[in-house]
Amino acid sequence: MDLIMNPSGVVGGSPTTGPNTTSSSDQPQTTMLHEREVVRSAGRDAISHFLDSHNCYSVLRASGKVVVFDTRIPIQLAFYALVEHDMQAAPLWDQSLCQFVGLLTVTDFIDVLRYYKQTSTDVTALASRTIAHVLADDCPSHKKIFWSANANASLKQACALLHNQNLDFLPVMLPEDMRVLSTITYTTILEHLVTHFREQRRLFDDTVYDLGIGTYHDKILTCHSHQTLNEVLELMAQNHLSAIPVLDSTTKKLIGVYSRSDITFLATASDAEDAIANLDLEIHVLLAQQRTDVTTPDALHTCTTHHTLQSIFEYFAQWKFNRLVVVDEQEQVVGIVSARDLVAYFLKGGGHVQKGTKHNISNNPCLDGDGSDMQ
Repeated sequence: MDLIMNPSGVVGGSPTTGPNTTSSSDQPQTTMLHEREVVRSAGRDAISHFLDSHNCYSVLRASGKVVVFDTRIPIQLAFYALVEHDMQAAPLWDQSLCQFVGLLTVTDFIDVLRYYKQTSTDVTALASRTIAHVLADDCPSHKKIFWSANANASLKQACALLHNQNLDFLPVMLPEDMRVLSTITYTTILEHLVTHFREQRRLFDDTVYDLGIGTYHDKILTCHSHQTLNEVLELMAQNHLSAIPVLDSTTKKLIGVYSRSDITFLATASDAEDAIANLDLEIHVLLAQQRTDVTTPDALHTCTTHHTLQSIFEYFAQWKFNRLVVVDEQEQVVGIVSARDLVAYFLKGGGHVQKGTKHNISNNPCLDGDGSDMQ
């Protein structure tokens, strides 16, 4: 579904004067730019303080369910359980270690099928293979560290952990009894921010493009409608992308967005062999068959470089998107703004938070309420 909204106008600068000349308009222009920077800073600081002063408890729903998988159960059974419970990820419990050892995601299962196709492995054995065996042997991309946040940790600490460790999901735990309360995402946190700040128009009237929120121009990767699913999934995996815009092979116009977690090709398969065969389907076929439940990507939502942060907040409040594809007047893709980009902007340093170094450890790091890592 395409976004239709009226963007606020962009304030344009007046023509500059020569280096050795003066203009009576210089001082008002400088004052206006200074005022705009002050407002930007005030908006970012207000949300930064909000993230500091609210803990992970504050974003949890009043009621909900948590699914946890024992690593000894068959992975195929676990995948169907994820779909049945409308979840994209679930914590993994290792009974022999008596601890959580990671997350199982819909994307993991898709990566396993791709591995079986690439290695020509007999896929019929997948029905009886356990989560532990499959993830250890057949899914090199699976994250083998269980990152989590103490329920009393601040939202800013949780955001930093999501960002620095390149996580899509963050379990929130009560560490005293190893209980997982929920799993939060960037979208969860953004929804909480929008609820509290959607009326603060004066603070967020700059465009997302001017604020540097998102990825633009030469850094954008796209695929074409006649590429196969396997080619597109490989492109996303190599470039660590969660989704990719799909362009019409002839006109080069945007026609959709495809996510690594899309299970359309699985929903139309009768068994695992049929699912692997579906990896050779062209993307335009799958776009026409896309489902709309939680385990598939968002519908297509678009904006332009002229849309303000406030207008994006308003739109998110209505549709809870994971990403917006930025297009120009000719429907050509010029950028992507994700929920991750929006949250990262409000962390220290604005939209340029540095990616942290992944810890090479085998235990369960948990972000404590004081910001330390609990063992």
